[in-house]
Amino acid sequence: MDRKPVRAILFDLDNTLIETNRAGGVAIQKTCELLKKTLGLDEGTVFRVCDAYKDKLRDEVFDASGARSIDEVRVGHWEESIQEVVAGSPEPSLATDCYYLWKNTRLQLLSLSPDIRNLLRELRTGYKLLLLTNGETRTQREKVEVVGCEEFFDAVVVGGEHPEQKPSPSIFTHCFALLGVEAQDCVMVGDSLGTDIKGGLNAGVRATVWINQGGSLPDDSIKPDFTIPSVLGLPDVLESLK
Repeated sequence: MDRKPVRAILFDLDNTLIETNRAGGVAIQKTCELLKKTLGLDEGTVFRVCDAYKDKLRDEVFDASGARSIDEVRVGHWEESIQEVVAGSPEPSLATDCYYLWKNTRLQLLSLSPDIRNLLRELRTGYKLLLLTNGETRTQREKVEVVGCEEFFDAVVVGGEHPEQKPSPSIFTHCFALLGVEAQDCVMVGDSLGTDIKGGLNAGVRATVWINQGGSLPDDSIKPDFTIPSVLGLPDVLESLK
């Protein structure tokens, strides 16, 4: 293995540094309760509405024209989900209420733990740090702001602000240029094999570190250099790369 010293670390945000899935689960549960109370629905029907919303989020295509804001798009997701499952025509304001309850609850629950704050603070004394997160610009910037993590990074790169997102090599090349480093100077850390790890491998970074919190089985076609259950295990990985 090339023993060139690691100079920079690229971090994913969601489910790497912050527990977005957990916050989203609580937010969905609260929205289910609102729908149940407002429409008098049984639990199964409510879950079908919320599952439809989650499906639309997963398949979401950002409106590059800017004709509709991300808030308007996601209010539309709730409106369509309710209409697809519930008979009749609920009040138009219900979709708006669902969206903002879901959004605000999720944001309120997102945070950097004290341990992760300490880790980033310590790492920054020896490495350049960059946050590289996929997603729609406003959504991701809101997360960065609410968790107060920008202070720990030399740069923050949001995929939605660029022509291509992870795993495209182009966005990694942009990150390397921002930091003034080469690919082999860098380690990529993230929870997604398909975007973080594949992207790091495509870009030729020194090492990739997969955060596998749930003990998922790896994709045989994408092989991270290291697998750890929490980002807090990163110092041991970095020590092994010296």
